[in-house]
Amino acid sequence: MRTADFHYDLPDELIASRPLPDRAASRMMVVHRDTGVIEHRMFRDFPSFLKAEDLLVLNDTRVIPARVFSDDGKIELLCLDRLAPTEWRCLVKPGKKMKVGRKVTVGAVEGEVIEVFDNGDRLIRWQEEVDLDAHGHLALPHYMGRADEDADRERYQTVFAREEGAIAAPTAGLHFTPEMLESIDHTFLTLHVGVGTFRPVSVENPEEHDMHSERYHLSKQSAERINAAGRVVAVGTTVTRVLETLANRDGSGRVKAEDQGGETDIFIYPPHDFGAVDVLLTNFHLPESTLIMLVSALAGKDLVMEAYREAVRERYRFYSYGDCMLVL
Repeated sequence: MRTADFHYDLPDELIASRPLPDRAASRMMVVHRDTGVIEHRMFRDFPSFLKAEDLLVLNDTRVIPARVFSDDGKIELLCLDRLAPTEWRCLVKPGKKMKVGRKVTVGAVEGEVIEVFDNGDRLIRWQEEVDLDAHGHLALPHYMGRADEDADRERYQTVFAREEGAIAAPTAGLHFTPEMLESIDHTFLTLHVGVGTFRPVSVENPEEHDMHSERYHLSKQSAERINAAGRVVAVGTTVTRVLETLANRDGSGRVKAEDQGGETDIFIYPPHDFGAVDVLLTNFHLPESTLIMLVSALAGKDLVMEAYREAVRERYRFYSYGDCMLVL
C-alpha cells in the first residue's frame, strides 16, 4: 500500500466553497459494500436506509473562532488547545519572530510566548481572557479559498453542536436538520476536531505517517446505548475514530459502559478490523488523506476509489460544505 494509491483528480470547480441554503438538500452517494453497487440519491433519503434497531452516533463538538490576529495585523495565531482560560497552545505565523519572551496583543489583551515546542507550536500566556467571539475568526479549511464570513458562524456548525473546542466542523453532521434527527434514534459523543485532520500524508508509506491526536469523551449512557444497538451508524470519521479506539477486539463491538475520555491518535487504514462501526455517513475527502484511507478501510480501497471517480463524473460537490457518501 502506497499513499499514491489513494490519489484522484478533482477539478477545482467541484470544491464547495459555500454551503447550500438548505442543509438537507445535499446529494448522497450510497455505496453497498456487499454488492459493489453505487447509487445516487439525496440526503433527504437517508432515513430510508436505516433499520429499526440502528443507532446513529453523532459528534456534538462545537467549532470555536480559534484564529486571531494581533492588533497591529503582523501576527496570526491559531489556538490549537486552550490549556487554561489564559493559556493557549498555538500555531503562529510568522513563527520566527515569536521567540520565548516576545509579546503579542489581541483585542488590547497582551500575551507572552512562554514556550516553543519541538514541532514549532507556541505556548501563549495572556494577561486575561481573549474574547474570541469579538476577535476570533473561524479557521475555514484552506481549500475553500476564502476568509470566514458572518454566515459561517452558524452554518459551519452542526445543529446539535454544544461542546466547545473544535477548530474544524465534523462535516458529515452538517447535513442534518432538527426535524430529521427527531425521527431517528441517536446519541452523541465528543471529539474536538483539530487542525491535524487536514494535514497531508507526506510519506510514501502511510504506515510511517505521524498521526495527530484529538481529545474525546464518551458518556456511560451513550456507551450503553451503543452496546445495545443492532447496527452502529457513525456520522463522520471523527465518530468512527473514537468508537474504533474504544471498541473491544473480541468481535462483540462493545465499548466499556462507563464515562471515558482522553486523546486518540488512531490511524485507520486498510486493512482494519472494525470493532464497533457498521455503517458510515461521511463527506468526500482530500486525495491521499488519512480520511479517505479510513473510508477505504471500511469499504475497500478499489470500491472507494471507483466511487470517487464516479462522484467526479457525476459532478458531486466535495469537502466540508459538499455532498455526502453513505457506506452500507
